Amino acid sequence: MKIFDVYTTCQIEPVRGSGCYLWDSNDNKYLDMYGGHAVISVGHSHPYYINAIVSQLGEIGFYSNAAKNNLQDKLAGLLGKVSGYEDYSLFLCNSGAEANENAFKTASFITGKKRVIAFKGAFHGRTSGAVAATDNKNIVSPFNSLHQITFVQMNDLDTVEKELSAGDCAAVVIEGIQGVAGIHEPKKEFLEDLFSITKKYKALLIIDEVQSGTGRTGKFFAHQHTSVRPDIIAIAKGIGNGFPVGGILLSGEIQPKKGMLGSTFGGNHLACAAATAVLEIIVDEKLMERAESIGNYLIKGLADIKNGCGSGKIKEIRGRGLMIGVEMEPEYASVREKLLSEGKIFTGQSGSNVIRLLPPLTIGKSEADLFLESFKKLLA
Repeated sequence: MKIFDVYTTCQIEPVRGSGCYLWDSNDNKYLDMYGGHAVISVGHSHPYYINAIVSQLGEIGFYSNAAKNNLQDKLAGLLGKVSGYEDYSLFLCNSGAEANENAFKTASFITGKKRVIAFKGAFHGRTSGAVAATDNKNIVSPFNSLHQITFVQMNDLDTVEKELSAGDCAAVVIEGIQGVAGIHEPKKEFLEDLFSITKKYKALLIIDEVQSGTGRTGKFFAHQHTSVRPDIIAIAKGIGNGFPVGGILLSGEIQPKKGMLGSTFGGNHLACAAATAVLEIIVDEKLMERAESIGNYLIKGLADIKNGCGSGKIKEIRGRGLMIGVEMEPEYASVREKLLSEGKIFTGQSGSNVIRLLPPLTIGKSEADLFLESFKKLLA
């Protein structure tokens, strides 16, 4: 049997990781500025994280949600405290796609409506409803297209209100910062007005913080740079630091009913141990503060490069904290491949010419300098 290969991947095989670094099967060392799609939040092989999972495995690794699991209560309490959403409830699943799927389902249950408004450039995952709400025709099958999704240009409040006024919308879903589309943040005023008009038309506001959450922008969630408190928040990726963990935070106005949502593996003992350890590390090591300070340092350094040797090569620098997009002029997009092959620096990509930076939140100034120096050298 061979693997069903549906991804375009580089040929590097990471076999070991520590902090912000990876080693491949040939023992080459790479600076990880991508964190495996923003998954690695507290660094590779963090000893506290490893010990939490190993210790839990020595007790009990899994039992289904047919039985009580107090680790879920512990995780919910800590997540509420760290995020500032202590008055919300938590449903646990296994991935970002599942989180969004359950968010859509909950909105439909609560409102009795079917249609969802999403935004152009959106990416919400690869399960059925999540794919339908993703603005990428290449991954939408005929089956996915059965869902009722309307795409609107981000920051176009008038069009959103026109769609909501039809009265058939269960929810509006928006990313805290669009990642796959190339690091695009909704305007503060737009997001705050969006929250108001969803209330006006009795629809729910879902904010997808799968990539932009878990402290990556300097706040626990990207939308917390505004005054918005959404009805539902989707989380995953960094909350597990590599262990599959997803979930939705539900406002106090949403009351659960038995059987409304479910998951065999969601919130299992190992998942709870992993996520709890991640939150404890984020607090103890002040990683949200670090994400803000190192993020600002990187953005300033990139701006200096753009104004110097990157003039006419770098088109735009976007982002917040440690979620940064560097849009290159098309003829210089190959610098990403050179960063990997010559600089031994692993970065991500959005589209054909945006370099996506999503490093572990444990990144320090020395790693930031290594990236900036290599990037500047390759552009020069």
